[in-house]
Amino acid sequence: MFDNLSQRLGAVVKNLRGQGRLTEANIQDALREVRVALLEADVALPVVRDFIAKVKETAMGQDVLHSLTPGQMLIGIVQKELTALMGEQAVPLSFAAQPPVVYLMAGLQGAGKTTSSGKLVRMIRAQGKKKVLLVSCDVYRPAAIEQLKTVSAQAEAEFFPSTPDQKPLDIALAALDYAKRHFFDVLIVDTAGRLHVDEAMMLEIRELHAALRPVETLFVVDAMQGQDAVNTAKAFGDALPLTGIILTKLDGDARGGAALSVRQITGKPIKFVGVGEKLTGIEVFHPERMASRILGMGDVLSLIEEAQKGVDQAEAMKVAQKLKSGKGFDLDDFKSQIQQMQKMGGLGSLVDKLPGMGQLKAGDLAQGEKQMRRIEGIINSMTPKERQQPELIKASRKRRIAAGAGVQVQDVNRLLTQFEQMQKMMKTFAKGGLTKMMRGMKGMLPGMPR
Repeated sequence: MFDNLSQRLGAVVKNLRGQGRLTEANIQDALREVRVALLEADVALPVVRDFIAKVKETAMGQDVLHSLTPGQMLIGIVQKELTALMGEQAVPLSFAAQPPVVYLMAGLQGAGKTTSSGKLVRMIRAQGKKKVLLVSCDVYRPAAIEQLKTVSAQAEAEFFPSTPDQKPLDIALAALDYAKRHFFDVLIVDTAGRLHVDEAMMLEIRELHAALRPVETLFVVDAMQGQDAVNTAKAFGDALPLTGIILTKLDGDARGGAALSVRQITGKPIKFVGVGEKLTGIEVFHPERMASRILGMGDVLSLIEEAQKGVDQAEAMKVAQKLKSGKGFDLDDFKSQIQQMQKMGGLGSLVDKLPGMGQLKAGDLAQGEKQMRRIEGIINSMTPKERQQPELIKASRKRRIAAGAGVQVQDVNRLLTQFEQMQKMMKTFAKGGLTKMMRGMKGMLPGMPR
């Protein structure tokens, strides 16, 4: 996410090192690079012009504080303006209406409306015990209704049945009536998409909007469409009173131009971003946190929130006790930590939110993920006793474990060596040597500087 933009902006900071003041000349040079970086990230040209003008106006002639370098000073200004560009602060879903609160999902075909509907259910249920009903008004796309039915079951929400021979408006009104009679808190209406914006599509969704009077009209857009995403959002915004935007597949877009453009062009807040296909793969969009991630400062708050949602607290406490004592940390615990990381979105998601980790390349992360899966497979090939007492694993056992996991004996040796190093670090940590432990961790992740 934002890899290219982060790298270019990092280069701008390096070029400003050693200069004592932000002058018109060095600001001009730096902003030229920022402009190119934004355009390469597929940010809309009008947005780039406004952004550069605001940064220049703020930065011109500012003295650099003794505690900062000119690069740090400029990055602070860029971060502030990026946050403003994306909407200042997170905008939550509205429940300010008599139940059932109606959410209308709009967007082109393939943008991820159906999956996003399921993700919203999971998020709403996590925030409070609300009764949610899902209904599909997509009578055109083959199996669209069945897809939402499957997503509803996965999200543990009730599904209102419909058939392709019904009219979308009739389906929506019947679902609303059912939701009222059965005391649902929220009704999410998944509408039909098209491969492009057309008048028939807009007329249908305007009729649905007029009949349902939704509290939220959410436009779902694929971030990987770049400029097309912005143009489509504008077309829907002109036709419907949108209340917010859901950007899907943001984790698959290294440029990120849609996230920086769509708020400015439409005037509507980005409420959520989709990251991955799982129903847990949705994040509240925090402009200030996203600006930090773009600038390589990480997003520790989101990381903490992900940990709170994905980590087994009882398991974490058990490992924490072992850490504190420096004893009993075995290969089962090692495997447990890998599984906890996977629940939080894997190594890529973790690194994306950690400050100063922008230098890790996609290839390094992919290799790291592969190594973790290999480690898990090797541990699964061991007996419970071997996991608890790795010192028992000698040559014959290593050959058996390697054959069971489909790896080489060298891979088993490498895992045992890494685990031994980790045990030593745990003992160092237990004795209060945190600085030593952090020094020892350098180089353990692929691509991490030693």
